[in-house]
Amino acid sequence: MSVLGRLHGSLIFDRRTRILAARMAEILPPAARVLDVGCGDGSIDRLVGELRPDIAITGIDVMIRPTTQTAVRPFDGKTIPYEDNSFDVVMFVDVLHHTDDPEILLREARRVARRSVVLKDHTRDGILAGPILRFMDWIGNAPHGVVLPYNYWPEQRWHQAFAHIGLRPQVWLAKLRLYPAPASWIFDRSLHFIARLDPV
Repeated sequence: MSVLGRLHGSLIFDRRTRILAARMAEILPPAARVLDVGCGDGSIDRLVGELRPDIAITGIDVMIRPTTQTAVRPFDGKTIPYEDNSFDVVMFVDVLHHTDDPEILLREARRVARRSVVLKDHTRDGILAGPILRFMDWIGNAPHGVVLPYNYWPEQRWHQAFAHIGLRPQVWLAKLRLYPAPASWIFDRSLHFIARLDPV
């Protein structure tokens, strides 16, 4: 692993994981059955479960890592392998920008989720947003062999997709403070968001 990769792991990964788990735990509905699509090593799911023991989380991913903190089932990256309305919530954490067309999985999430789709991703808005997001993505994911199409949308494009699919944001959180200062001055800004989307 590169020096940058080791620094990211020691300084960023744990903080980011804790903050995202806490934010997800805040907005997930009570006693929800949650499907985490693209759950990675399951570390966020484990922390959400500790904060919200009323929630049951199932994880799926296109790539099963050698070591995971929760059970993970494989899927093909396009079709969620569950029936309509199988879960209360479908959750994505930094997954959709790794796809060629985020609308495909958003539509699948709308099909499988009875109540909400919860989404953490990026907005490509502001000065040098594209290059900064590509750098963050490469540092965090290249060592794990994750596909990196760098498919970041501006906020307006996200809202167009939500409307097209029949989802409406009920919660929109930005400025998540995932990074410590001074890194936050470059890597936080308005580049991240968490949304809870409910059917129209």
